Amino acid sequence: MHIVILGAGRVGESVAESLASELNDITIIDPDPDHVHQIEERLEVRGVVGNGIQPSVLRRAGIEDADLFIACASADETNLVACKVARTVFNVPTTVARLRSPEFEEGQALLGPDGFGVDHVICPEESVMRYILQLIDYPEALQVLEFSQGRAHLIAVRVTADGAFANHTIHEFRELFPAATMRVVAVYRNDKELQVDPTTRVQPGDEVFVLADKAKIRAVLGAIHNFDQPVRRVMIAGGGKVGLRLARSLIGQCQVKIIETDLKRCSYLAAELPSDTLVLHGDVADQDLLVQENVGEMDLFIALTSDDEDNILSSMLAKRLGARRVIALINRRIYADMMQGSTIDIAISPAQTVIGELLAHVRRGDVAAVHSLRRGDAEAIEGIARGDARTSRLVGRRVEQLELPHGARLCAVVRGVDDACEVLMPHHDLVIQESDHVIFFLENKRLLRPVEKLFQVSATFF
Repeated sequence: MHIVILGAGRVGESVAESLASELNDITIIDPDPDHVHQIEERLEVRGVVGNGIQPSVLRRAGIEDADLFIACASADETNLVACKVARTVFNVPTTVARLRSPEFEEGQALLGPDGFGVDHVICPEESVMRYILQLIDYPEALQVLEFSQGRAHLIAVRVTADGAFANHTIHEFRELFPAATMRVVAVYRNDKELQVDPTTRVQPGDEVFVLADKAKIRAVLGAIHNFDQPVRRVMIAGGGKVGLRLARSLIGQCQVKIIETDLKRCSYLAAELPSDTLVLHGDVADQDLLVQENVGEMDLFIALTSDDEDNILSSMLAKRLGARRVIALINRRIYADMMQGSTIDIAISPAQTVIGELLAHVRRGDVAAVHSLRRGDAEAIEGIARGDARTSRLVGRRVEQLELPHGARLCAVVRGVDDACEVLMPHHDLVIQESDHVIFFLENKRLLRPVEKLFQVSATFF
């Protein structure tokens, strides 16, 4: 695809890096010539220096031939105007805008064809908040991803020494817990993927990806990791957009304390949040303040400032002072890779949380959802089986008949809608039907194109 990206900030750069690695034709626009030059050299994409809302600049970027326009500049106004110009002047088929304001929602008439011409909205702050809320709901998990009406969950969890999965093969584990219907789709040991089959023996410390029906997830997590205490006390370091959104979402669910360095922002937070949410003015990495506010009694400490170093330092300090679990928001990918699995329990990359939302608009075929796993090294993709046995590579075929590329694994089939929806594990004799949602795990991105073709209906396929 020919994709034009406006904005070479952290989100724009991460999006360009992810899409360029899949051999798409990428052009990135930014007013900072030094930044554009650096990205051109590092990612081998084309760069254009200029104001992305100007038709002449968009024309120089090749917008006339673009399949997709992604506006992720720092200002909402810039992104809205740029999408309007791309749609009205150049008739770009699909436009995506990064919008921070919660007042702009996808599907609104204001954003539609007669408005700003925005087809899809992404909001990294909202994505990060949803991501954290899932981790609060499932405190045993390292990552929680939803598929198909929220019924199928793909969860990454670390195996504990006293968990029932430790030192057992996958086959033995299934026999121990026959009621916990699930599919082990990947096992990583020391950041290296193991071959997954019934004889694979799992050890304490292994990172396991499991797909199961939402109703079975609690039982599966308890067997692998043992149940953690519910999260009731949360300390948030940083009262920015993400911190405020998260605090609002936890009203009535958790006791929340927020530490913010800016005094004016503290006053704003105190006015926006209920009286039982404690807003503290101070340095998030101040040991005396953390001790005074009983960080050691916290079920969860979350560092959400705009400074990676502050987030890393405060999280490590909170962990040393006794916080049960710590999460750090880390923008730089190299930092996130270094911190994952260290003293910091979970490192979150804001850009990676929105990559999946964007990838669903880039995929060919009838793709419903895409999620990036392990900082972008692997992916999970959900598509809808269309056609019939003559025109589809999926419909009317048993699982054992599917011709899958090596490294692509069928995780589950979700059939039906609403109350009739059911999650089916892919046994060898399961026959895929038209309109089934089929979920695959891909161990690397090179498998994307072959798997996408499975969801494409062809009049000449027999």
